[in-house]
Amino acid sequence: MSFRTYLDQLAARGRLVRISEPISKTYEIAGVLKKLEPQPVLFDNVAESGFRLAGNLFCSKADFAAYFGAPVAGIIPLLTQAIERRSPCPVVENASCQEVVVADPDLEALPILRHCELDGGNYISSGVFIARHPVYGQNADFHRCMQFSHTEMAVRVVRGRHFDRFLREQGAVDVAICIGVSPNVLAAAATSVEIGVDELEIANALEPLALARAKTVDLLVPAEAEFVLEGTVYLDRTHAEGPFVDLTETYDVVRQEPVLEVKAITHRRDAIWQALLPGALEHKLLMGMPREPTIFQQVNEVARCLDVNVNPGGCSWLHAIVQIDKQHEDDGRRAIEAAFAGHRSCKHVFVVDSDIDIYDPLAVEWALATRFQGDRQMVVLERAPGSSLDPSADPGEHLTTRIGFDLTKPLQARGKSFEKAAFPQVDLERFLRSST
Repeated sequence: MSFRTYLDQLAARGRLVRISEPISKTYEIAGVLKKLEPQPVLFDNVAESGFRLAGNLFCSKADFAAYFGAPVAGIIPLLTQAIERRSPCPVVENASCQEVVVADPDLEALPILRHCELDGGNYISSGVFIARHPVYGQNADFHRCMQFSHTEMAVRVVRGRHFDRFLREQGAVDVAICIGVSPNVLAAAATSVEIGVDELEIANALEPLALARAKTVDLLVPAEAEFVLEGTVYLDRTHAEGPFVDLTETYDVVRQEPVLEVKAITHRRDAIWQALLPGALEHKLLMGMPREPTIFQQVNEVARCLDVNVNPGGCSWLHAIVQIDKQHEDDGRRAIEAAFAGHRSCKHVFVVDSDIDIYDPLAVEWALATRFQGDRQMVVLERAPGSSLDPSADPGEHLTTRIGFDLTKPLQARGKSFEKAAFPQVDLERFLRSST
């Protein structure tokens, strides 16, 4: 299913809010998206651009699961199987993403949003970057891009990632930034896999994906993307990038980052731009959800893991809630240590029993209130480098203290029961029928 087809389905189900009044790409669209979150929105009349724009499309794990016809608890096996069963994508000659080819591009013509008042510029935050290495092949991931001229952008390149290695080894890397792609591409590009694994093959395992050859760079791009920006990123050309709102909803610092020169743009005839609000629910979902399978796999080696939620309350990065079927008294502690091994940026881990709904914050807090004693069930790990996204981590090395909370009940209760009382199940319609 293409990005376009998904929008049509949302509209058919009455879930898509359409705004036809003129609206600015500077602050106004971002403000409306945030006010309406998690409601999907389509803007038909962007004041500074001839293109429409859509946002808030996948603000919850339930939305993503529904797209693939899976239960929420089925997302982890779905992503895990896609990584294991990835397969090459077919290549087509005629692609929707190349219905229009702009050889003399002007970024000002695109509805690139300025989201918040202190932003350093207009930002692309939804773009899937595709790049190639002569040894490792293609790679797909996300990098935010700040526009600073009609053809140039500063690209935030996180040190140590695959694209950073591509750039440092080659000095200049041709890229294709794909905007308005299907959910399988978004999810695959967000996964953390070994270098040399083509994430688009993971997307193809999630849902069939056709590729097309880009027009000016030697890359294969999703054939049904709405927009593709083709160009080159240069290691030795830098520009100030930032401030920008990070995953934690706080402002990131200004850095000197590599410059992208956009050399061509291809798009559909009636292309729709995809917006991704920084620090908002959709951003959090795409960051946190792909980390859940790695945590699950590590925990499942030491305990019977049932599900994992890298939850929005923890910025979908710094917290993980792990559900286990406890078999041994030390399963909770072992699960905590394994979860930290599965996601090294995690700061706090909460392990709960099978009767706790890990998607209900009240249920998790209830387990903390009734099943936890800090002197016996809290695991404190010594300070070590944590996430650069955490504002409370020490500057420089980002040192942080990791804490695990074993919220599981003992296998043998010694006093009061740990079970939550169940109310009787009744046929509500039977009693409300006469009152309507």
